[in-house]
Amino acid sequence: MKNYWLFKSEPSEFSWDDLKKSKYQTTFWDGVRNYQARNFLRDELKKGDGVLFYQSSTDPLAIVGYCEVVKEGYPDHTQFDKKNDHYDEKANPENPTWFMVDIKLVKEFKNPITLESIKANPKLKGMKLIQKGQRLSIQPVTKVEWDEILKMGVP
Repeated sequence: MKNYWLFKSEPSEFSWDDLKKSKYQTTFWDGVRNYQARNFLRDELKKGDGVLFYQSSTDPLAIVGYCEVVKEGYPDHTQFDKKNDHYDEKANPENPTWFMVDIKLVKEFKNPITLESIKANPKLKGMKLIQKGQRLSIQPVTKVEWDEILKMGVP
């Protein structure tokens, strides 16, 4: 069964434009250092799952398009790279702590779906993105929420 997700990224770290410029418009999603988000990457994200790309720490905050998971969870190589900002001195190559997936751009929305418009849409009132205390960089999205976001982004 296909599942749906929202990935948050700060444009200063990795933007939608960076994804568009990536070879085959595909990238690995590295640097996640939260255990719950790691568990999603390692255990639950599957090839073919849909991913909403949300740009945070920008104006406006918005979902700008969607992607597809093209490679399931595997060890995040940045945890072992001392020169990388995501290096983890406790990480063990024989039992990796952190995982990542590969995603491929599917479609850019003609109209980015702003956080404000998500909050104003009654069909999205249960979306984790707008729940108090929800700060995870990777969040599950229901099929109903996914379909509504796609309707909003591609009028």
